[in-house]
Amino acid sequence: MFYLNMNAVLAMLGMVIVLALTRKWRGNKRLLLLAFNLSFLVVFSSKLFFFYLGYTALNYLAFRFLSVVARARLVWFIGLIALNIGLVSSLRLFDMKIFTGTWYDAALVIGLIYNVLKVIDALYFAYFFKQDAKAHVLDYFNYILFLPTFTSGPILKFRDFMADAKQPYQVDAAQAEVNIKRIILGLFKRVVLVTWASTLFDYVSEGELQTHESLFLMIVFYAWIYFDFSGYSDIAVGFGRLMGYNVPENFKKPFSSPTLTQYWRNWHATLGDWFRDHIFIFFSRQTPTKGMAAGLSVLIMVLIGLWHGFSWLYLLWGIYHGLFIALENLLGRTTVNKRKVSKTHFYARCALTQLIVTLAIIVYSPNEEAVLRIYRGLLNLPW
Repeated sequence: MFYLNMNAVLAMLGMVIVLALTRKWRGNKRLLLLAFNLSFLVVFSSKLFFFYLGYTALNYLAFRFLSVVARARLVWFIGLIALNIGLVSSLRLFDMKIFTGTWYDAALVIGLIYNVLKVIDALYFAYFFKQDAKAHVLDYFNYILFLPTFTSGPILKFRDFMADAKQPYQVDAAQAEVNIKRIILGLFKRVVLVTWASTLFDYVSEGELQTHESLFLMIVFYAWIYFDFSGYSDIAVGFGRLMGYNVPENFKKPFSSPTLTQYWRNWHATLGDWFRDHIFIFFSRQTPTKGMAAGLSVLIMVLIGLWHGFSWLYLLWGIYHGLFIALENLLGRTTVNKRKVSKTHFYARCALTQLIVTLAIIVYSPNEEAVLRIYRGLLNLPW
């Protein structure tokens, strides 16, 4: 959201310059970054500022409490997570116009759907590491309010961010060059390629659709979503690393994934990793059986679908992907070793995976009527 506002981009660039000029001050990227994050929110939206000031402070207290409480730890752990999920869910209902309120701001939902995952990751850390789970209040606030990943992926891991916070600002000229190029690439994807793909999509989608037109629209929309998501991720990675924090990769050559299991380790990788890590940790302390892995795969994909939005289309999307991944688990076909199979076999599996993804990707469109019209068009053969 912020990356479409050039003032926001220039503000982040200015912060990078300030950090570079104050690199000899060991605490610069902790104190100055927090001041920047809070100042940005004040200017952007007073609602966001006051909401996140309270939200982050309460969750920091919850983090500290969970790390030291001795009795009913599991109850407190589940309860604190449920409170955060309940908050996001209630705001989703405002976003769906089921509830209304003058205080409501759509930016709250956009930020929370990412930040609640970070809050929960910190709670997991406090629960499993107990009194060893330590984080300075400055670093916790920076973790939640970190502007490059505030409203988009990649999703930061609590443990990694805290480790980076302990290190002095060390971005050199070579790293600056690489990451500035990364930001430019992300802006090119988000401004130029997304505009091209969306314009083409709108032009072709007019009128009654036939099979080949619906398939073409699905492919174009796939490109649109990829340029959008990966463009945001490129900008987030670039600015995050320029600010001294190692933001992880979010797209790892997803188009060369020979199975759907591997695809979701490469497409929006930090989101898939988050759900796998937290669901498997909670439900399976040991290596799961094929049956359990299949069942958890369906659960994870349904949760990812509902994370994107509360609608029956996202629910069906989650079940659709989950069943395919469950089948891969049951058949022992979750991975394909490129070195042990022929090129024809490997790329045929990649093509099949992309076909499965393409047939469901249109669900990401916010226009439910257009989604249904495109699916109906698949059955409208031109002869």
